[in-house]
This record gives sequence, structure tokens and C-alpha cells, in this order.
Amino acid sequence: MGLPALEFSDCYLDSPQFRERLKSHELELDKTNKFIKELIKDGKALIQALKSLSTAKRKFADSLNEFKFQCIGDAETDDEICIAKSLQEFAAVLQNLEDERTRMIENANDVLIMPLERFRKEQISAAKEAKKKYDKETEKYCAVLEKHLSLSARKKESHLHEADNQVDNVRQHFYEVSLEYVFKVQEVQERKMFDFVEPLLAFLQGLFTYYHHGYELAKDFNHFKTDLTISIQNTRNRFESTRSEVESLMRKMKENPHDHKSVSQHTMEGYLFVQEKRSFVSTWVKYYCTYHREPKRVTMVLFDPKSGGKMGEEESFTLKSCTRRKTDSIEKRFCFDVEAVDRSGVITMQALSEEDRRLWMEAMDGREPVYNLNKDNQTEGSKLEPREKWFILVASRKKITLSSPSGIDEQGLYRIVGVNSRVQKLLSLAMDPKTCADVELENPEWEIKTITSAIKHYLRMLPAPLMTYQYQRSFIKAAKLDNPEARVTEIHLLVHRLPEKNRQMLELMMKHLANVASHHQQNLMTVANLGVVFGPTLLRPQEETVAAIMDIKFQNIVVEILIEHNERIFRDVPSSAGGSTNPQLNLSRRKSTESKAPSCSERPLTLFHTPTHSQKGQLNHATSPSPTSPRSPSWPMFSAPSSPQPMSSASSDSSPIRLANIICLNIYFYNDNDGKNSTDARKARALYACKAEHDSELSFIAGTVFENVHASREPGWLEGTLDGRTGLIPENYVEFL
Repeated sequence: MGLPALEFSDCYLDSPQFRERLKSHELELDKTNKFIKELIKDGKALIQALKSLSTAKRKFADSLNEFKFQCIGDAETDDEICIAKSLQEFAAVLQNLEDERTRMIENANDVLIMPLERFRKEQISAAKEAKKKYDKETEKYCAVLEKHLSLSARKKESHLHEADNQVDNVRQHFYEVSLEYVFKVQEVQERKMFDFVEPLLAFLQGLFTYYHHGYELAKDFNHFKTDLTISIQNTRNRFESTRSEVESLMRKMKENPHDHKSVSQHTMEGYLFVQEKRSFVSTWVKYYCTYHREPKRVTMVLFDPKSGGKMGEEESFTLKSCTRRKTDSIEKRFCFDVEAVDRSGVITMQALSEEDRRLWMEAMDGREPVYNLNKDNQTEGSKLEPREKWFILVASRKKITLSSPSGIDEQGLYRIVGVNSRVQKLLSLAMDPKTCADVELENPEWEIKTITSAIKHYLRMLPAPLMTYQYQRSFIKAAKLDNPEARVTEIHLLVHRLPEKNRQMLELMMKHLANVASHHQQNLMTVANLGVVFGPTLLRPQEETVAAIMDIKFQNIVVEILIEHNERIFRDVPSSAGGSTNPQLNLSRRKSTESKAPSCSERPLTLFHTPTHSQKGQLNHATSPSPTSPRSPSWPMFSAPSSPQPMSSASSDSSPIRLANIICLNIYFYNDNDGKNSTDARKARALYACKAEHDSELSFIAGTVFENVHASREPGWLEGTLDGRTGLIPENYVEFL
């Protein structure tokens, strides 16, 4: 289990749980500090040992170099000459190897010891200094607060106002110091991942360089080693062959001595001062209190941050009533009385401020009415909720293409940001039905980075992310699985739980990004780089917290998996997802429409395909412009049906949802081989009547015969010609002849 994320919002509550989480980070930093200190010590010892080893090996090499073979006789054979100079060759190899070791040792201090000492002194020491400052400010704030709360309510108003301002300033400074300390602690925890490990990697790299140098020396030495081995073997063989003769000579010497001679969640929570009466003396004791509205349960924990965060035993009771304490009835300010069901007497509590008392009384349904800000906030938030649950699928009826066939090879595609003013201009033109038809992306005016930035900006501005808030955590959990195959399987399952329109748009994006990644040798946009670009956009969290920010890396992993396995994920429906996918996918839409034409909600989702320039010319020539059939395509704006239509079970919300506008986006970057249709044009007959809901579609009655029918790029739709006009036809409304 890793360390818990420290939320900045907890600095204001300063709860015992927050202190405990902070303490776990502090303990980890202390542990890291001790470890680095020991590692530096061991590193220095290792470097010293390496120096000693190097010195010993140099001395050994010097000894070898100094020794000279003296062969018997006044002449030497080639084998004897090779053996005689072998010691000097050994010495030269050892000296060369030690020269490399010396360079490694000299660099070891710079790449290992100094960075570790710098991290320890600059980062961990800075965190310790921040802790000292934080502890000092904690004590100061608590002392000022207690002194402030001890002021008599009978003091002059000006004096009380001045005291309030003083405590507010001290409180604000304490919050600022607390935020800075939490930021520094988490920064150090994150920095150690690279500032600590990188020096070790550099040191190991030095070792590997040293060993690699040894390997290269061994390769260079191999030729001499082979010759030396042969010479040694020859010398041995010669020795064996002459040995018998030597023995014979020895025997002769023995026999004739004279002739021969031998040789490694709460409703409300916060600090309250509780009045306790003991031996005719009343004292105010600081407790951290929590209140749950539903069971009306109050829990109090004795806790004093000044005493090192020691926590007392937990006390709890069921709330009976809460009443504001009048100022003239007690010397303390901000007081209120609480009665409990399961304990006798009245408990007098003191809040930290008038606002704090108001919030406590609201939560506990205090007897005095207080203006409820929370209610207004909730009402305001609820107005936004339905809109946030809508998914508005936006896209251009024009394909967003690259301005040149080599556009997909442009370096930094999607990573390099376009000029903001031009991006906004492109979006405003493309999203406006009056001007979108005039946008020519092939025009040099629109740079590749402007087009790609417009796509990213649009996806970021959706009311909800493409992969929905509902499944955001599920995708993150899938990316955290240990088994890589299990990650792919779980993400495959989740993708098919997405709403239909979301999944179709996601499929288009992933196929396109896979195409971009396939050209990474030219555009330098690998799957990992595209994950970094689109992860936070397609899987953005509903609430931006420190913990959520820490999960960005897993969002990137999800996108990487979608790109790498897009064919498997989008082509095949997982068997276990059968009950979760949109039931409309499995229902036949071939119903009789004799009484009425099918409505927009009953028909397949349209992802409009814009004809190529040559096709547009044919269309313009074949049909005359009319107010209801414009010459050039425009952005279709559909109104929702008059009565709400229920969405599928895979929708992000089970309640009825109406889409105010549906604007479909078809995103393709394609090369010369894209756009080719493998289906030959054929004739088809309409099985059912259909009324066009947009000028790109065809209206027809049952029995109508279409010419030149072929597959469209839009899933579920065909393209055909009727009475000289070409348009879209629902695929499941016709049969081929």
C-alpha cells in the first residue's frame, strides 16, 4: 500500500487523520534520509575499496611487466618468444583496464555521491526546515487562538474586532505555511523517484561502461590469446617429447656422477473547545469533533497538535438538541449547548469563530434559524447536473485531412501546439453551420498544428470526457492490474460498456492514433507519446485533486492500450460484456414503417461522410441547389424528439436523456491508400420507407431501387443514387439485388 495523497483542502481542516497521513509522509522522508545517508557512506566505502583494488592490480601489473623470461640456450623459438612477451601483454591489458576503472572512480563521486548529498541537503533538509516552520506556526496559531477565544465578550467592540483581525492573520499565515509544507513533502516524495534513482543508474552505467571496456579489451586480446595458447601447447608437447630423454640423461648422471652433472464522510467536522467542570473549576478542552446527520451521532477525540499530535480516546453520543448560547449568558464567544440522548447534562461547546458556530448549528439543526448557503449551492449545482450528463458528439461533415500526403509524418504531430487565436478561429468557423462549408482544411492557412490543436481543444471542452466520468475510475483500476493481458481484457470489457456514440467516436480516434503511431519513425509520436497527449483529455477526472493528478500516468497507459490493441478491442465484443452493451445493437431495426417513417431516435447513429472533390462536383452537376438542399454540406443540427427517449443501459445515466444537439465528427488522417472502397457499386431495393432527417440522406418508400450503392465510411450506412441524387441510406433498410 503506497502513501496516501495529501489534499490541500485538508490543511484547512487540520484533522487528526490529516496529521496521521502527514506523519506517514514524514516517517517515509526520515527513512529515506537515513537510507541515503547510509548509502552515501557505503558508496564512499565502495569507491575507496575500488581505489584500493585498482592500486593492488596496478602493482600486480607492474610486477608482471618487470619480469623477464630467460630461456635456455643462445636462441629462442617463435613459441618461446610469444610466451616470453605474454607477461608484458598481460600487464598492458591490466593497466588499460585500470585506467578505465580510474575514470569510473573519478566520475563516481560526481555521478553518485554528490547528487545524493545534494538531494539530501537541498530537498530532504528543505522539507525538514519546512516542518520546523510548520510546527512553529502550529504552536503559534494554537496559542493565539486560545488567547483569542479566552477574551471576554464584554470587551469593547473595537478591541474584539482588532483581536479578530489578528487571529485571522495568524490563521491565514498558518494555512499558507501548512500548504507550503504539504506541497514540499509531496514534492520530495515524488522527486526521489528520479533524483534518487538517477545517480544510481548513472553509477551503474559507469560500471557497465567499465565492464564493456573490459569486453572490448578481451576482444582485442583474443588474437594474441589464441597465438599464446598455441605456443603454450606446442611448448608443452615439446616438453613431453623430450622428457623421456631428460630422464634418461638423469639416470645416466646418477649412474655416472663423474661424467654428468644435474639442475544489495462526515456531515460536519472540526475542532471545538468543550467546557469541562472539575472541582468547582471549569476548563476548556480542545477536541476534534465529527457529526453524522443521518444517525445524529457526535464523536469527539481529544487531540492537541502542540503536544506532538497525541490522540486521546474517542467519545461519542447521540445528539438530542443544539441551541445557540447567548453572549450575555457566558463569557466565552461562539458557544452553543448540546444535549445528548445517551448522556445526562448539557455540553457547552465553543466554535472557532461565528461562522464556524453557524455551520455547526446548521449541521446539527440548531434551534435558531440560520441562512443556509449550502442549500443555494446545491440548487445551483443541480442545475448543471443534467447538462453534465449529456454527451454531445461533435464533428465536422468535412473530413479533417492533412494539407499534404506527408502531413502525418510531421514531427511532433499532436504534441506541438498551434497558435491559440488561429485554433479558436478554426473551431468557430467549423462549428458554425453558416461557415463550416467554406472551411477548406487543405488551404495552407490551416497548419497541421492548428488542426490537431482544434481536435484536442474540442475533446477537452466536452461537458463530460469521451470515456465518461462513470467509468473513469474503472479504467484507472484496469491500468493498475499487474498482469498486462488482464489490463487489456478489462479495458476491452469497459469500452463495450460505454454509450454507443462515445464508443464509436473513441474507435475513430484510436484507429486514427494507431495510424499516427505507425509513422513514429517520421513524426516521432510513439504510442507512449500519444498516451501522454490524450490520456488527460479522454479520461479527465470529475474532480481535480492531488490524488487524481497522481493517476494521470495510468490514464496514459489506458490510451496506450487502446491504441496498441484497437483492432481487438473495437472489433470483437467481449462475451462477458454482452449484458452491458447497448441492447439496441442487438435489436433488428427492420420494422414496417407503413404508418410513419422512423424517427431520428430509432435510426442508426450517423457519422456523416463528405464526398471527395470529384464526387462533390458530380453531385453539384446532378442536382440543382435549393433552400432545403444546399450545394455544399453544412453542420447538421438535430432537435431531440418531442418526448424523451430512454438511453441504453450503457449510458452514463439511467434516467431519460435528450440530446439538445447532435453534431457528428468524423476524424481521419489518411494516406494515399486510405478511402479506397473495397465494395463494388451495386443496385439495392428498399425494404422499408424512410424519411430523411438531413439533406445528406435520401427519402424513399418501400420498393425503391437505388443505383451505384456502395459502403460508406459511416458505420451502419450505405451511399447510393436515387433520381440523380447521391446520399446516405440506412444499411438495414435495403437489400442488394
